[in-house]
Amino acid sequence: MCAKKDEAYADIHEVDYRASYMRNRLQASGLLAIAGRKAELLNGEWHFMEDPYESSLRGHWYKEITTDADGRQLPSDFDPDDWGYMHVPSCWNMERPELYYYENLGMYMRTFRYTRHTEDERVFLHFEGAQYRAYVFLNGQCIGYHDGGSTPFTIEITKTVQKENRLFVSVDASRSHDRVPTENTDWFNYGGLYRDVMLIRTGKTLITDWFVRLRRNSGFKTIDVDMTVDGVSEGNAFLEIPELGVKQEITVKNGKGSGSFYAEPELWSPENPKLYEVKLSYEGDTLSDRIGFREIRVEGNNILLNGKERFLKGICVHEDHIDMGKCNTDENIREIIQNLKDLHGVFLRLAHYPHTRRFAQIADELGVMLWEEIPVYWAIDFTNPKTYEDAENQLSELIKRDRNRASVIIWSVGNENPDTDERLSFMSRLAKKAHELDETRCVSAACLVNMKKLKFEDRLMEHLDIIGQNEYYGWYTPNFEELLTILDNSQPTKPVIITEFGGGAAAGNHGPSDMMWTEEFQAEIYRKQFAVQKKCPFIKGSTPWIMIDFRAERRLNRYQKGYNRKGLISSDRKTKKLAFKVVSDYYKEIK
Repeated sequence: MCAKKDEAYADIHEVDYRASYMRNRLQASGLLAIAGRKAELLNGEWHFMEDPYESSLRGHWYKEITTDADGRQLPSDFDPDDWGYMHVPSCWNMERPELYYYENLGMYMRTFRYTRHTEDERVFLHFEGAQYRAYVFLNGQCIGYHDGGSTPFTIEITKTVQKENRLFVSVDASRSHDRVPTENTDWFNYGGLYRDVMLIRTGKTLITDWFVRLRRNSGFKTIDVDMTVDGVSEGNAFLEIPELGVKQEITVKNGKGSGSFYAEPELWSPENPKLYEVKLSYEGDTLSDRIGFREIRVEGNNILLNGKERFLKGICVHEDHIDMGKCNTDENIREIIQNLKDLHGVFLRLAHYPHTRRFAQIADELGVMLWEEIPVYWAIDFTNPKTYEDAENQLSELIKRDRNRASVIIWSVGNENPDTDERLSFMSRLAKKAHELDETRCVSAACLVNMKKLKFEDRLMEHLDIIGQNEYYGWYTPNFEELLTILDNSQPTKPVIITEFGGGAAAGNHGPSDMMWTEEFQAEIYRKQFAVQKKCPFIKGSTPWIMIDFRAERRLNRYQKGYNRKGLISSDRKTKKLAFKVVSDYYKEIK
């Protein structure tokens, strides 16, 4: 519960006013599996007011106290029903010009009606994404807060919901050194309730989590399933895959159930993105999803998909749209995937945070392999236990959300961190956690070159299945010959993906191939890079930086103007630069 403030004016003097709201942290353990559930969307027009002084938290506005104990009227600095409107989902930066650079607190409010359908009904409030921290209040009660702008969270409101409801959400988009990501990043800091908000009803007993997958090294003939339930903790569940003729009974004890059974599924791949209707039922509760079965593993320097060597022809992409900011639509996702296929690619690195869950669902359908990562980016506070807790929770929420997606083949635990003892401890624990939550996928991170020794050398590599390597020879490091030395000096025993390389170009800016910021210069970087990379036996994939130009406030020269211009496509998502064809021609050659 949140602390009470009885003394008049006490809130204006309180320094640690946030502490009382942070006693009920919403974590991955409470995340609800929503696949196949009927959701009642709470999207639409919400009342909204920016709150740079955080007066709503200081003054406990969610309680809406307008009279004293004797019923006498009190003055108040808030009037939620008279606030303007903000569409949900949206990024407030893109909705109002005056909020373009706003990075503080935004207060949302809406009302909704609730009518109970069954006697033992349970009710959950589910958020797909609130950037970055969200404090949630319902009917005058503080019901929880969540850290992590790109992962979902769930709150049970069975005992709090009423027939007529007032829902407040304070969304804090401020940057902070102790959070994940930290205060210094290289992408735009969008704020708001930018993904779906929904109400979900269940019975007294429900399945809270499930994981269905093809077992590694089983000859592609064993399917494993794990599940967690809340309510009746012992009984029998049933997993059905009608197309495979499967109806498997699973024993549930102490709220957990596991099973393994023989099946010969048609294997999912980019060339054949086969999906099966899968249903799991227990005590009247049912989850359903379209799931693909495939095996991804490493063997020496090779990446094997369904037992066959694969070169991951890919590219990086940010969740950034010129009109909608960090919001996304199915149409935009399909457009990105079509651009990938025009490049003759099969693999996307979703940088540098979890993108919408719809991306992996559509990638399943269209046959695209994905790298998904959490924003352990640059100079995270690796010594702070709370920062690690934040990172591990975001990783856990991401994995629980997407581990039934065949398209996701790699979990990444971070990007471009210096190799220190504190960072090694932090990120190796994350790698271990990823393996604990999902033994079927590879774990990676985008590492840096050891510039003193001129080689791929990072102690974290010992804890990874696949080594991600960022290098910008020809751009930030002009001496391109050093790249040849680095590849000659490096002898990794695991596959390497060159996770970032490339250079910037303003679309339409033409000139000699040795003039920076021209399309010709960018294209020449790619020609040089590919000429070197294709001769290196341990490089088994590449994800150039980046598919589409994106907003970055630190990029302020005459060519960038607030955008990172390393995209192969301009921010208009239509104009393809010369380098697009260079990448397309190279990937077309690789079988």
